Amino acid sequence: MTEQLSVPRRVAVLGANGRMGAEAVKAVEAAPDLELVAALGRGDSLDRLAASGAEFVVDLTVPESTEANVRYAVEHGMHAVVGTTGWDSGRLAGLEELLSGHPETGVLIAPNFALGSVLASAFAAKASRYFESVEIIELHHPDKVDAPSGTAVRTAQLIAAGRKAADVPPSPDATTSELAGARGCDVDGVRVHSVRLRGLVAHQEVLLGGPGEQLTFRHDSFDRASFMPGVLLGVRNVASHPGLTVGLDGYLDLGL
Repeated sequence: MTEQLSVPRRVAVLGANGRMGAEAVKAVEAAPDLELVAALGRGDSLDRLAASGAEFVVDLTVPESTEANVRYAVEHGMHAVVGTTGWDSGRLAGLEELLSGHPETGVLIAPNFALGSVLASAFAAKASRYFESVEIIELHHPDKVDAPSGTAVRTAQLIAAGRKAADVPPSPDATTSELAGARGCDVDGVRVHSVRLRGLVAHQEVLLGGPGEQLTFRHDSFDRASFMPGVLLGVRNVASHPGLTVGLDGYLDLGL
C-alpha cells in the first residue's frame, strides 16, 4: 500500500521585498511540507491573500501596517505568524478580542525567531531569580528603527515576572546623578542598553551579578537565515495553538 503524502501548508509572506521577508520566501520555498502561494510587498493589496487560498500568513512588514495585516488574516480564517514589532498592550488586547470571535484561528507574535535567542532569554529569566543584579545589552545594525529591540523588551518582561514571583528585590543602583540615557531605559524595572553599530546584525547579552560572580547569557545572529527555523516552526505549529501566543517559547517544551 502506497503511503499518502500530506498536502503542503499554503503560506503567504507579507513584506517579501524586505531583508527578513526575502529570507522567509526562500525558506518556505525550500520546505517540502510548505507551499508559497503569495509573496506581497509594500503597496500590494491584501485581497491577494484571499485570492491565493493561503492558510498561513507570515507577517514581516512594518509596525504601521502589521495590525491591519493580521486582522485581515484572522477575519479570513488564516493563521498568522508575526515577526513585526509595534504590538503594544492595546493592540494585543484588540487582537485577543478579535480572536475570541474566531476560536479556531491561531496567531503567534514573536519578537525573535532565532531559537538560540529564545532559549537564551528563557534561561536568563530562570536564572535571574538567583542573582542580585541584572541588566540587558542589545546590539543591532544601525538601520533598525526601534530601540530597545522587541527581543530585549520581551527578555526584560520575562526576567521581571520571574523575579517578582520569587520576591527578588530590584537590582541595587546608587546612581543619583546621570546624563540622560546613561543608565539605559527601564523595562519593568530591568535596565536595557541599546547599541547601534555598522557590521552588527542582532545580538543580546543578559548580565547577571551576585557577590563575587557574574553569569552572562549571550546570543549572536550573524545572518538573517538564523531566524528561519523559528519562522518555519511557527508556521508548522500555529494551527494547533488557537488564540494568541506571544513569544516563540510558547511553542517550545522548555520544562522551566
